[in-house]
Amino acid sequence: MNNDKEMLGTAPIGRLLFRLAVPTVIAQLVNMLYNVVDRIYIGHMPEVGDLALTGVGVCMPIIMLVSAFAALVGSGGAPRASIFLGKGDSDSAERTLGGCFTVQIVISVILTAVLLVFNRELLMAFGGSENTIGYATSYMSVYAIGTVFVQLTLGMNAFITAQGFTKVSMVSVIVGAVTNIILDPIFIYGLDLGVVGAAVATVCSQLFSCVFIIVFLCGKRAIIRLRVRNLLPSPRLILPALALGTATFVMQASESVISVCFNSSLQRYGGDIAVGAMTILTSVMQLALLPTQGIAQGAQPILSYNYGSGNYDRVRRAYKILLITCLTYSLTIWAAVMLLPGAFVRVFTPDAELASYASRVLRIYFGGMLLFGIQIACQMTFVSLGNAAASVAVAVVRKFVLLLPLIYIMPSLVSDKTLGVYLAEPIADLLAVSFTAILFSLQFKKAFGKKELQG
Repeated sequence: MNNDKEMLGTAPIGRLLFRLAVPTVIAQLVNMLYNVVDRIYIGHMPEVGDLALTGVGVCMPIIMLVSAFAALVGSGGAPRASIFLGKGDSDSAERTLGGCFTVQIVISVILTAVLLVFNRELLMAFGGSENTIGYATSYMSVYAIGTVFVQLTLGMNAFITAQGFTKVSMVSVIVGAVTNIILDPIFIYGLDLGVVGAAVATVCSQLFSCVFIIVFLCGKRAIIRLRVRNLLPSPRLILPALALGTATFVMQASESVISVCFNSSLQRYGGDIAVGAMTILTSVMQLALLPTQGIAQGAQPILSYNYGSGNYDRVRRAYKILLITCLTYSLTIWAAVMLLPGAFVRVFTPDAELASYASRVLRIYFGGMLLFGIQIACQMTFVSLGNAAASVAVAVVRKFVLLLPLIYIMPSLVSDKTLGVYLAEPIADLLAVSFTAILFSLQFKKAFGKKELQG
């Protein structure tokens, strides 16, 4: 157990990052299969596939919001637990885990009630139409029942990664994803349940992952264990964790808000085909970003542990390796999309008209991706070092200060108003990267200056 913990402070950084990041990247990619596989199967349903896919796409803002609440707790609590481990304070680390577990249960109950009561109203507000609302409500009614499994799977898995057990977190995700892949065709086609079958398969798969994660965290192998005596949240530990998690929450929750704004604007200017294309674009974007997010999450325990133990040289070296890796990847995936947009689009739909339309706008939507690795690396480092204020600032500026206004401004500046809506994303991304790079250069030096003076 001690060797697992001390590895974060002694092993060569490049090799350690590779060891932690590869399972995390695989876990992120596999985790994405929960929703992507649903969309692939739904998009290929005979006769109604395009409308069903658009209907499920309308559900995505709500699914993103559920995931955002899991991130509020997990992405804030896990780095705090890593920092406590670096300081040698295992008791505070375990109390952070226990308190976060309870908070997630409470949040899950509230979210489930809201989603079941206000299902149709929310989906219509999020871009549903009379043609697609039936598919959307059918999917979301079932998905809402599994909210607690989604919350605990995403939130608690972060604590497994924070301890350096990235292979275990990968397996927990694979357990659910394999279940989802097996059950999807059985429920959708075999039992002829359509979108309801896709939702049932997703809930079942999340349940299996949830059980796996809780069993591990309660077991002897875990460094930070889930214990009954620690389930009562301590404000001294939980409030800073939630403050730190606010950055990731804002990023993910804002995806929900932004998705609503995109869908409503595209429905107004381009109709169902534009909304359907947006479902494909966001699916491709999520797949493209997952490896960088996985790499960043693999770096998180290294950054947090060494920052907590005062080994600042290792923190600096870990950040540089993280930045180079993320930037190289974002440049590569940007080039691939620019060269072969149709190859990415056709994964999600066989419909020739929708595929042609989505391929054309995908290049535009992806325009700012080439430098986005900088954004991911800086954002995760802010979170890993416990800098809640800077993390929140970066998230707010990108989504609310830049992207949200641009969704409504750009259509008035170009002749093709639908195209203007899609242009908002790359413009906001490039401006956000510039802001983040400047803020990071100032805050990174400031953080170490204070700590070294205190030391």
